[in-house]
Amino acid sequence: MDTINDFISAALPYTEWPMFLLLIGGGLFLVFYSKFLPYRYFGHAIAITAGKYDNDKAEGDVSSFQALSAAVAATVGLGNISGVAIAIHDGGPGVVFWIWVTAIIGMCIKFYSCSLAVMFRSTDSEGKVQGGPMYYITQGLGPKAKPLAIFFAVCGLFGFLGVFTANQFTETFMSVVEPSETLFHMSDLNWKLSIGVILAAVTSFVIFGGLEKIAKVASAIVPFMVMVYLIAVVVVMVLNASQIIPSLKLIITEAWNFNTIVTGGFWGLVIIGVRRAMFSNEAGLGSAPMYHGQSKTDNPIKEGLVAMLGPFIDTILVCTFTAVVIILSGAYLEDGSGIVMTLSAFETTLFGYGDVLLMVIVTAFAMSTLFTYSYYGVKCLSFLTNAKIGKFYNWYFVIMIIFAAVASLDLVKNLIDLSYALMVIPNMIAVLLLAPKVNAAAADYFKKMKDAKA
Repeated sequence: MDTINDFISAALPYTEWPMFLLLIGGGLFLVFYSKFLPYRYFGHAIAITAGKYDNDKAEGDVSSFQALSAAVAATVGLGNISGVAIAIHDGGPGVVFWIWVTAIIGMCIKFYSCSLAVMFRSTDSEGKVQGGPMYYITQGLGPKAKPLAIFFAVCGLFGFLGVFTANQFTETFMSVVEPSETLFHMSDLNWKLSIGVILAAVTSFVIFGGLEKIAKVASAIVPFMVMVYLIAVVVVMVLNASQIIPSLKLIITEAWNFNTIVTGGFWGLVIIGVRRAMFSNEAGLGSAPMYHGQSKTDNPIKEGLVAMLGPFIDTILVCTFTAVVIILSGAYLEDGSGIVMTLSAFETTLFGYGDVLLMVIVTAFAMSTLFTYSYYGVKCLSFLTNAKIGKFYNWYFVIMIIFAAVASLDLVKNLIDLSYALMVIPNMIAVLLLAPKVNAAAADYFKKMKDAKA
């Protein structure tokens, strides 16, 4: 494991510049190129999600609300609860500001990429409707661009493993339950292995059931657990109301700390923020378009508007709340990283029981994230081979859950960071080249909407 980690750590710095330029530079270009369209129609996006404009005759497998729930399930989860903690641990409170900036730009990227996912839908070898970067790269940019799509799908085979989730769930269980003392004595390694095996078994029940099952389970669990989590966070904030403004001030002042002790200085701080924001809301990564590409919708622009709510919900809202709790509790000054830091913050602020409540929430988040991620990987393998072989990805996915349960946080984090940075490159190149098609479709959509009102 150490050898693998050393190799990945050495490769990571080479991906920083391309990722940063495409995600932030490309994202800013889209913000101005769209004339701020996604932000101007924020209210309209909420109305579409609520089902006000649903069309039963539209093709696709799941409703817009289910697609958003499933995409948010994959992102609101451990990315927000422990991803933010890792970011603050690695870069200090100022990192949260750069997470916000990336998320706001990410809303525009999601609008474009998920509109493209519906615009260039295709069918797989079994005749099922498919959407996502592989399809808008090959259909939108033509056969010459196929190597880009293949590169994306190959990176996806690693990026869409549930390793981070499995690893952080195991850490939570070990930290809260302390099974060696409370259940029965066994070495930490054996406990972690056992948790990995149980997680793998539970996950396999759902993922071998297919997309409809995943969407049903996710849309049932996600809104409820996001609500429970937010209530817990609001209670903490109310009890520590006097600390909220100082915590937010600290985030903003530290964001511009040019003498920061973070590795790589100020630039290192910004990179950590961009990376963790991408991990939190996946804008620019190309995963959400795979879900939104299957929505029952009759218009790509409608789906793009629904999709852009994702980064707002899971990064601007959930990540900020988590960050404030971690900062006001003082947990960020402790040694632990990842979920252990968030558990400590909740335990200190919620009468000593906060960590148990968080354990329950994390269990639900972990499950929904594992269910959704396996589906992304299946799509990547199906694209590289065919739909029959694609289903074998689930076996590899389940085995890797066991590996992740015993791996170190560093190895898991670096593997995801490297895969994500590489996936951004082909996806953002395609989104930027195809942006004019989205603008044309948006102009047409809003013109029709105005005419209908008139």
